[in-house]
Amino acid sequence: MADTSTAHELIVGVATDPVFGPVLMLGQGGTAVEVIKDRVFGLPPLNAPLAREMLSRTRVSKLLVGYRNRPAIDEAALLQVMSQVSTLICEIPEIEELDINPLLVSRERVLVLDARIRVSPYAGPAERRLAIRPYPSELQRTIDCATTPITLRPVRPEDEPAHTRFLRALPPEDVYFRFFHVVKEWTHPQVARLTQIDYDREMALVAVLASDTPNAQIVGVARCIGTPDNTEAEFAIVVHRDWQGKGLGFQLMHALTEDCRQRHTGELYGYVLTYNRAMLELAEACGFTAVGPPLGGVTKIVLHTGEWNQCDHARAIACRRVPRTAL
Repeated sequence: MADTSTAHELIVGVATDPVFGPVLMLGQGGTAVEVIKDRVFGLPPLNAPLAREMLSRTRVSKLLVGYRNRPAIDEAALLQVMSQVSTLICEIPEIEELDINPLLVSRERVLVLDARIRVSPYAGPAERRLAIRPYPSELQRTIDCATTPITLRPVRPEDEPAHTRFLRALPPEDVYFRFFHVVKEWTHPQVARLTQIDYDREMALVAVLASDTPNAQIVGVARCIGTPDNTEAEFAIVVHRDWQGKGLGFQLMHALTEDCRQRHTGELYGYVLTYNRAMLELAEACGFTAVGPPLGGVTKIVLHTGEWNQCDHARAIACRRVPRTAL
């Protein structure tokens, strides 16, 4: 009953590997799927760039762009199907296997003709079975800073252009406070490393002005990288100069510490230049303590995440009045 004259038959599937957990599969489908064996695999979760990269590795992708009298398919719709299957697997851990074959794709639509799902009981958090932790959207929140609404959320790979603009707008002194050296130019590999992270071992929270669009402005970043055993994590924080002294650094620090506590990280530590007095005062207000005397002009500060309630909120608010809060 379905018009297949200009459509391509694909297969989208999921299998559960004993080591990597759920694995996504994509390839040329139909009754000859086992003969053609045009299949590629990827790990969930998928976003549009990852789904597109996965599609590009198939042989059938060369036909999907159109040839002779066959038009190109609606690639955006196919990528959306792949992302939706990925989301389904991430959120419903009881699904062990899934096969959509054939999946008809054409210029007009994407149509599922047949599907099979195998389920089994599962206990525990859904993300535990995944090799890659999904994007932690539950950490996103809206705060008020100097009467301006700001979105705090984990960084995304799509933030690379905005993150590059943010770093290039920092004065050399603030860059030195954050990275302990001067960076003359920010390259793609450098910024990609800051925006494409493993949320299971690392967290980076960005403060974005209310319009969270591709052209949105990032005004602050707080990040931490944990050890494999999760006993400790090193943090760093930087705030745009126009937003320093308004309490944004404190709110970023609070959100980052709360995430570390939820993940049962033992302690949070960082290194601060001794003459960066504003950062040292904010860290003290947030419950951090200096460990030993400064070495080479650098002070190590430590916070046991269970001690966050000891934060001196009055002193933290007082830090907002410091005119130069180079965080």
